[in-house]
This record gives sequence, structure tokens and C-alpha cells, in this order.
Amino acid sequence: MKTKVKTGLLALGAVAALSAGPAMAKDVAGVACANPPPARCSGAECATGGALAELGNALDAKTGRKFFLDYPCDLKPDEKVVFVLNLHGAGSIGNWQRHYFPAVDHKDKHRLVVATPTAATEQAMIPGLPAVRRWDAAADDAHLQNISDMVIEAFGANNIAAFWLAGHSQGGFTSSRIVCSDYFKDKVDGWLSLSGGRIGQAPFVAAFGPPKADGSPPDPRPAGARLPGATPACDFSHIFAIGEYEIENLPETSPWAQKYGCDARVRREDIVDQRPGHVWDYQRAGYKVWGTTARPGTAEVYVYPNCDGGRLVADVVRKDKGHTEGLEPKVAEAIVAMMVEAPGGKLAASAK
Repeated sequence: MKTKVKTGLLALGAVAALSAGPAMAKDVAGVACANPPPARCSGAECATGGALAELGNALDAKTGRKFFLDYPCDLKPDEKVVFVLNLHGAGSIGNWQRHYFPAVDHKDKHRLVVATPTAATEQAMIPGLPAVRRWDAAADDAHLQNISDMVIEAFGANNIAAFWLAGHSQGGFTSSRIVCSDYFKDKVDGWLSLSGGRIGQAPFVAAFGPPKADGSPPDPRPAGARLPGATPACDFSHIFAIGEYEIENLPETSPWAQKYGCDARVRREDIVDQRPGHVWDYQRAGYKVWGTTARPGTAEVYVYPNCDGGRLVADVVRKDKGHTEGLEPKVAEAIVAMMVEAPGGKLAASAK
């Protein structure tokens, strides 16, 4: 989904010096907490109101780049939180991701700190195709580390119960690329892939991608573009969420579950939601693999139980959904709840 970035950004006060701790959390890292959170919208209003083009309410002072920082406004001193670094996909922008996977809607109930940045680079994903905004190691890795440093310093490593990377599409592949990097491997406790690759790949359908200008399916992707799932070399929990129409099938086994000695997968009760998600690809809705308008729906949840160390390995398949339909409220909260319940503690351990 391509969204044009406006130059008129969310008004901010001067960035204050980091406080020693989030005492009653009214102003953390120069960001005044607000309920409802700033720059929010839902449905068709998101396409016309300009909110999605906002770049954020927080500043990475080292790069001058804005990002969104959302946290509970009633946070108590030394209260434990779960930190989510939420990455958009190619052709998108941070505030669209903030609505596609709306962890921010559950920040108060589940005590979340959510940072949602925007990639700096526009380039073609495949030669010959138009340039899209996408994550690039040289342009963005330092920015993602700066954001993480800001959050860790502002809220305190001892107060971050778990740190999750979440990413949609190319943001998911980016999360996979960085999760075992020198910076993140001893910090990140979990990776949530939102249509961004599975460990033990669920193969994408051949005609995966946005529709052509006339609405017809894209040409089949080259075999090399159908990325296999790699097996990372560090430890973390893993949730894979996907739309039914995006993949050929969901494997019944998982090499990540095998790594942690998990039992055979079990299917939990389906999640049935009568409300739609917030956003979709407003310019290209219609091809079911890519996605239609956001609608109510049902999701199947599979979990591999009794993993070593309590690790979480889970798959979520959203029935009758494609790549770009925003997550329904109950599905989003169910995923958040799994993230919160999974083991964490890497940052706290590193702080000792």
C-alpha cells in the first residue's frame, strides 16, 4: 500500500531530557501521553483525513527522524511493560502499520509500549517495478537501534518484561533479518511476523502481490522471490499471522517448535470478530490475495504447547483474508495477549 507523506507533521513540543523513570508516565522521552492516542482514524476516514501521513509524536534526536511512541498514560513508577517495535511493510508508512496491527488500542489493558517508525528509503523491490518505501539496512538499522535505546533508557531495562519485534510483509522480513543481529539478539524475546515469513515457511501463492492496474492478478512471482523460511541462530518466541489467501498451505509442523521440544500443535478456539480492522489498501482493494476492504472475520489459532523454557510458537490464519486487511480488534488483542504471556526478560538480565 502506497501512502504519500505530507510535510505538515504532528506538532510537538521541544524534546525534553530523559527522566530517571516514568513517574506516573505523563511525559516520557519528551512525548506527552494522550488518550485517545494521537493521529488515529478508522475505515474510509483514514484515506481522506490525513492522519496516516503523520510521521509521529517522538523524535530520534540522532537522526532527526520522527516515529510514534504510545504507552499507558497511567503507568506507575517501575511498572513492568512489554515493548513492541512495530514495522510497516514495503510501500507503506508507520502510521498505517499502527492501524493495521493496532497494538496501541490495547496498550492500557496489556501495559504496552509501542514504537512505530517509518522507513527512509524508496526503491524498487523487484527490478522494473515502481519504487516503494521500504526498510534498508544502511538507511534504517541505526534508526531502529536508536529508538530501542530511547525506550530502554526511558522506561528502564529492568521494567521491560519482554521486547518484541513485529513486522508486516517486508517489515516482517526485516524483523527476521535483525532479530539475531549483534544489537538485538540479547534484547529481543519474540518475533511477530504479520505476513512477513514463517520459520518453516508457509509458501506464498504464485500470484502473490498487488493487482495490476486493471484489477487482474499479478504475474506469477519468480521462484527466487518466494523466500524460504530460514532458521535463525538465536532464541526467541515466534508468532506467525497470515491471511488465508496469501499462502498455499500452513505446515502442520514447525522447525522452531522442534528446536524447543514443543508438543504437536493444538488448535485453540477460533477467534470470531464482528468488527473490522481499521485500514486496508485504499488504492488497490479487490484482489482477494492482496486484500479487500477491512471486514469482520474469523481466525484459526494453532499453538505448539510445552516448549522448553516456556517459549511460544504459534500460527494464526485469518480466514477469507488477504495481505492488507487490517487486523480485527479481537484478533489483534489475542495476539497481543500471547505476546504478553510469553516469557521475556532478556533486557532485565542484561541490566544485572
